[in-house]
Amino acid sequence: MIIGFFMILVDATIVTVAIPHIMSGLGAGINEVIWVTSAYLLAYAVPLLVTGRLGDRFGPKPIFLLGLTVFTASSLWCGLAGSITMLIVARVVQGLGAALMAPQTMAVIMRTFPPNRRGSAMGLWGGVAGVAMLVGPLLGGFLIDAAGWEWIFFVNVPVGIAGIVLVAVNVPRLELHTHSFDLLGVALSAVGLFCIVFGIQEGQTYEWGAIPVGLGPLRFDLPIWLIIAFGAVAMAAFVWWQRVNAREPLVPPRLFEDRNFVLANTAIAMVGMSVAAVNIPIILYVQSARGFTPTESALLMVPMAVSSGVLSPFTGRFLQDRDARPYMAAGLLGLALANAWYGLWMDPARNPWWLLLPSLFVGLSSSLIWGPLGIVATRRLSPLLAGAGSGVYNTTRQVGSVIGSAAISAVITARLVAELGPGAASQGQGAATGPMPPQVLEGFSAAMEQSMLLPAGVLLVALAAVLLMENPLRDAESAVAPSA
Repeated sequence: MIIGFFMILVDATIVTVAIPHIMSGLGAGINEVIWVTSAYLLAYAVPLLVTGRLGDRFGPKPIFLLGLTVFTASSLWCGLAGSITMLIVARVVQGLGAALMAPQTMAVIMRTFPPNRRGSAMGLWGGVAGVAMLVGPLLGGFLIDAAGWEWIFFVNVPVGIAGIVLVAVNVPRLELHTHSFDLLGVALSAVGLFCIVFGIQEGQTYEWGAIPVGLGPLRFDLPIWLIIAFGAVAMAAFVWWQRVNAREPLVPPRLFEDRNFVLANTAIAMVGMSVAAVNIPIILYVQSARGFTPTESALLMVPMAVSSGVLSPFTGRFLQDRDARPYMAAGLLGLALANAWYGLWMDPARNPWWLLLPSLFVGLSSSLIWGPLGIVATRRLSPLLAGAGSGVYNTTRQVGSVIGSAAISAVITARLVAELGPGAASQGQGAATGPMPPQVLEGFSAAMEQSMLLPAGVLLVALAAVLLMENPLRDAESAVAPSA
């Protein structure tokens, strides 16, 4: 199950390093090639509530195998794509495969391991996120240099086939539960999430103005704020429908009777925002301002990935039967400080290899967050709600990541303009071809330093959510169960 989850996270980052090569290989413009990533993220984020429920209805193992098969086949399709349009379509299908897989990983852990043995498994589940953040850029750079951009997709094929075999042999078929399917809830959540995520994700691309839609005489401009507002109305209608649905809602309201589940979702949204935002100013700084190659900049993440990947299973096991709140709070505070530390050391007078130290601190702090937060979120949920709960949790994390990506782009643009004047937002694009002029270097570095306050600041909201949690070990017998 971890293999599939790992592939999902890697493919969310690996394409970034291939953008110039895809543009030249397929004759695409920058707006077109951005959709190679945007299409995947949209197709991944929007269906998560539905796919989590599918796991409840038909079993997490067959839904996971279906998703992994779709993901693997569409990865081959991506590598064989001969046009940018075909690549974008293939990436949409790949995102749908990822959406089928993601909630099932958490649901299988919840239903396979009892609460008193879930710590190590959830620790490994959380630790893989840090490793994937390293492997994506590193593997992407190596494959592009050695064989071409197509191989960032082809590499998924043998890994996916191995994952299919391993899951088929080792993951048990879990008991099915009879569920009705909330079709109106599916429609409202899909429309609402799509409009919100699309609007936030594409807002910066269109400078928060209007997006041209339609064809020929039916073509018109649609304001981004209207798209987001419509999505918010649809989501409000979805929430109302979940409360009044007399049968079985897509997201059972009883999930939100568990205070820790609600607060854990708040925290993971903030962590998702931070993780999506933090690497962009770091990579821009070391590559554009300090002349690092993609491989060198990825090496700065090695301490973070290794420490998080090694420690997470142990911290999960250690916190299994302990109150995880003080440890999670320490991890979130440490991660916020590490992000601020990155910013303070984005100094042209300092050797950028010193950034290995905050990278190590990020990994140590992360090992206290991902797995333990998942444990607390799911500890008191009934197995009958495993799919719905993991779907909500993964959706919250992914939407947080999309918001983080959009927000950091806006902040970076604003700080570059403030430090270097109008038109400065494109300064980093040409810097990779030669040294950045000294008069530009200071302002560019200051803008990246100031941008790091965003990923550091949102973690304080996550810290507040953790501090408001109840002791997760108390009242274990009152686990949230579905209503009769």
